[in-house]
Amino acid sequence: MLITISREFGAGGSRVAALIAESLGWTLVDNEFIDLVAKRAGLSPEEVARREERVPGFVERLARTLAVTSQEFAVPQPDAVAVLAEPELVRLTEAVVREVAALDHVVLVGRSATTVLARREGAFHVRIVAPRPFRVKMIQEREGLDAKHAEARVEQVDGQRARYHREYYDRDWTDPALYHMVLNTEALGFAGAAEVVVRQVQEMGAGSGEKGEGA
Repeated sequence: MLITISREFGAGGSRVAALIAESLGWTLVDNEFIDLVAKRAGLSPEEVARREERVPGFVERLARTLAVTSQEFAVPQPDAVAVLAEPELVRLTEAVVREVAALDHVVLVGRSATTVLARREGAFHVRIVAPRPFRVKMIQEREGLDAKHAEARVEQVDGQRARYHREYYDRDWTDPALYHMVLNTEALGFAGAAEVVVRQVQEMGAGSGEKGEGA
């Protein structure tokens, strides 16, 4: 089994995911995803994470790092990746998400994993949300921005993620029907939201604390 975490920007999805993984004893794949990609591509994590993570900027970065080892896409040189069409880069992202998911007992944050793995048996999909003022305050504190710029940042990132899902998967990422759970971190707190997920996973018989083979 694996858990995917979709999150509104600033709702604390990464923090909730970390608490879930720690409680279950599973592998967290969030920022660690950068290290995984870097290792596969033979680059340093610093080089992989050089650019700001955004959508589809994250996909561009993935393509740059994976191109040197990806036979499927037969990209001759990393520099050539810059001119690849975004749909090709989306396919690269999907390939890596599925590779990570094959590990099992993983908590996978973002990367459109909920959509990519929508039909995967044993995947439990969670969406983390919070009211806009709460999220703006979180971004202010985390990124050192004033309220105006934090508001704009929330709007930009959420807009990019919504556009990505709509354009490539014909999905409204805000549709609660796409998820097994939608949790509000302002109401529940980060630990409270994580506890809800952990309890449900344990009730489903998948919370043994075991990590998947190779995790």
